[in-house]
Amino acid sequence: MSILVEIIQGLGAIALGLTDVYIWVVIITALLSFVNPDPFNPIVQFLYRITNPAYAFVRKFIRTNFNGLDLAPLIIVVGLQIVTVLLRAILHAL
Repeated sequence: MSILVEIIQGLGAIALGLTDVYIWVVIITALLSFVNPDPFNPIVQFLYRITNPAYAFVRKFIRTNFNGLDLAPLIIVVGLQIVTVLLRAILHAL
């Protein structure tokens, strides 16, 4: 039984790492939107391709544009932080 718990904790640690990386990707993309980078840059295209589905999902349910300021990245980061806290609590309880 302890091997199964260790496998679940390992997979949970990978999921936590991926959510942390995605939080940073969302933050970097939000900061890039302020400086208006070259849209043909492959790194910028990759970041937009990674974050636009999450932005579209949030915008489908919540109005995020307030006075020209898009709050979708903030909503995504807060949501991912909540998921991280819950996942850490579940993994700690095992």
